[in-house]
Amino acid sequence: MMTKEHSNVSLVKRLDPGNIAESADLFAENFVWRFFNPSLPNVQGDYVGLNGLQTFFSQLDALTNGSFQVEPISIFACGDELVVTHVKDRMIWQGRPIEIDAVVVWRIVDDCIVEAWDIPSIYTDHLQTAA
Repeated sequence: MMTKEHSNVSLVKRLDPGNIAESADLFAENFVWRFFNPSLPNVQGDYVGLNGLQTFFSQLDALTNGSFQVEPISIFACGDELVVTHVKDRMIWQGRPIEIDAVVVWRIVDDCIVEAWDIPSIYTDHLQTAA
């Protein structure tokens, strides 16, 4: 039996982190991106609006010398307001290739993303191996 995908899951899947400006219609004007990572105190914090989100990704890009990539692993709705995504972040960090598990919890109200919490695993990372 197939079940219909929740509309908020479909909304989050339309987001293109590589081109935030193209996804502007998905976000509420007062959107807040909350990044929790005490290992990166200069980046940790709240980023307000679309410009704030673009600033966050620009900072990550600079810290990883342009190597930051996100691979979606799973996505599911939690009720009618929250969507949780599990992703694998890959990057060159301090001269070595690593991958980190992270979850992003998205709050969607009136068909707009109003808030997101980006929570990376900070105590475990895995060296990437050549395929």
